Amino acid sequence: MDYDYDVIVIGAGPGGSMAAKTAAEKGLDVLLIEKRQEIGAPVRCAEGVSREALEEFFEIEKSWIAKEVVGAIIYGPDGSSIRMSAKMAGNEVGFVLERKIFDRALARMAAKAGADVVVKTTATSMRRVNDGVEVELKRMGESFSVRSKIVIGADGVESRVGKWAGIDTTVKIGEIESCIQYLMAGIEFDADYTHFWIGNCYAPGGYVWLFPKGEGVANVGIGVLPTKTKKGPKYHLDSFVKEHFPEGEIIEVVAGGVPVSGGLESAVADNVMLVGDAARHADPMTGGGIANAIKGGYFAAKVAKEAVEVNNFSKEFLKRYDDLWKNDFGETLSRNKAIQKKILKLDDDTLSKLIRSVSGYDLEQISLRRLMIELIKKNPRILWDLRSLFM
Repeated sequence: MDYDYDVIVIGAGPGGSMAAKTAAEKGLDVLLIEKRQEIGAPVRCAEGVSREALEEFFEIEKSWIAKEVVGAIIYGPDGSSIRMSAKMAGNEVGFVLERKIFDRALARMAAKAGADVVVKTTATSMRRVNDGVEVELKRMGESFSVRSKIVIGADGVESRVGKWAGIDTTVKIGEIESCIQYLMAGIEFDADYTHFWIGNCYAPGGYVWLFPKGEGVANVGIGVLPTKTKKGPKYHLDSFVKEHFPEGEIIEVVAGGVPVSGGLESAVADNVMLVGDAARHADPMTGGGIANAIKGGYFAAKVAKEAVEVNNFSKEFLKRYDDLWKNDFGETLSRNKAIQKKILKLDDDTLSKLIRSVSGYDLEQISLRRLMIELIKKNPRILWDLRSLFM
């Protein structure tokens, strides 16, 4: 059949734009579509990412960065805390991005590499035709179809591409965090650190976060599990803000859901690969997904190039993509899912005890793995069943 494109990427977040950019750079004909009229808006993210995650793929531009932080502080229910350096704090600590600027920069890179980029365009259906895929699109009231060899679904937690392709993207109610975030001004905090509050007293089944955007300005948000509370995330965040930042002003509000299931068993079907939240690649412990989305987009484009070269778009061939992401960050997703399950079983007194047990350590010097080993050693009756993940 005649193809309009080698690859259609649906969704222009970091994962989708990275996939489109990489595929175009490899010489493929690429279409990148975004349903919203503006790429990068509205921001549905705390905007945190590590320096290493960006430096692996990009020359970092100053305009992308709202604030650089040196580490993270984690607070327990009783006020005890752990201070961690950015290098060991994880994929969400190091930079606080301006996502509106960053996402648009990635989309421009994709366009510069040769991809066709269109906004305000919605995919309404998808079907296989012979060995390819026909996608129905709607743009400003006009419907039309486009044919492609491969579709990369980067369309978020509610991924329609996954459903159309027959991929089981079902998320249990206990595996999706319900989130809301305020951009707040006029608040006091240590702007050199990101801040996290854990415990059911703050966020049942999740945590509260603060990501600095400048002096006195920060993203303050919360994620809660609906199975752990009868009240919505706004109730819990408002209670936290009233106690900690009563003088602050809310100047922007965003809300959404974050999957914390730990990755799909397989993120591929015939002619289709999923990246980012569509593939459930957000970290089950932190909910952060920018770093994994970027890597996933790169891996999907790499496999798309190989598939086009041999003219094989079957599920069996595209499983090379599953192998790549599982061998890279899949093990971390599985490990952090196990830790998350354990933490969800702990009461606030126990969480406070864990934090107090290592609060005097110099966490600039030891790794996250070493931290977990010390926690297990000091609290064997609580954490012994996690020992096989770290020891």
